[in-house]
Amino acid sequence: MARKSYQEKLTELREDVLYMSEVVMERLRMGLDALEQKDEDLAQEVIEGDGEINRMYLDLEQDCIDLLALQQPVASDLRFIAASFKIITDLERIADLATNLGEYTMDAEQDLFPDVDVQEMGELTLDMLEDAMMAYDTEDTDRCRELAGRDDDLDEFAERASEIVVRDLIERELDSTDEVERILQDVSRLLLTIRDLERVGDHTVNIAARTLYMVENDDELIY
Repeated sequence: MARKSYQEKLTELREDVLYMSEVVMERLRMGLDALEQKDEDLAQEVIEGDGEINRMYLDLEQDCIDLLALQQPVASDLRFIAASFKIITDLERIADLATNLGEYTMDAEQDLFPDVDVQEMGELTLDMLEDAMMAYDTEDTDRCRELAGRDDDLDEFAERASEIVVRDLIERELDSTDEVERILQDVSRLLLTIRDLERVGDHTVNIAARTLYMVENDDELIY
C-alpha cells in the first residue's frame, strides 16, 4: 500500500467513525422522542434500524483490521487505529441502548413518575456524546478530561431519579393485584431507562478515554 493511499485510508477511517457517531446520535434522539411521545412507529423505526448500525460497525472493524494488516503503523497511527476500533465498539453499544428505548416505548402506557425527567437525562447524554466525538475529531484532550467530570454529574442525576421512583413506589397506596403488577412493570421500565442512559454516559467516557490515549499516550481515563 503506497504511503499516500495509507494516509488517505486513515483520513477515511476518521470520517467514517464520525459518520457512524452521527447516525447513532440520531437513533438515540429518536429513541428519546419515541419514549416521550409514546410514538410506536418511531420506536419501531429505531428498533429496525439497529441492523444498519451493526453492519456499519462490522465494515469499520474490517477497515481497522486491513489498516493493521497491510501496513505496519507507526506508534501514533497505531494508537489512532486502535482507539477508533474501541470507539466504534462503544458507538455500537450506545445504538443497542437506543434500541432498548424503542422497546420500552412499545411497552409503556403512561407516565406515573412526572418528577423523573428522562428527557433531561437524555439531553445530558447526547451533549456528552457529541462533545466526545468532537474531541476525537479535533484531538481536544481538555474536552476529554472535562467529560469525565460530567459523567459524575450524570451518575448523581441517575441516582436521584432512581431514589424518586423507589420512594414514590413505597408511598403509593395500591388497591388491587392488577394495579400492583401494572405499577411494578412501569417502575421496572423506568429504572431500566435510567440505567441505560447512565450506561450511555459510561460509553461516552470510554470514547473520551480512548481519544486521550490516542493523542497523548495517556491512559489516565482508561483505568
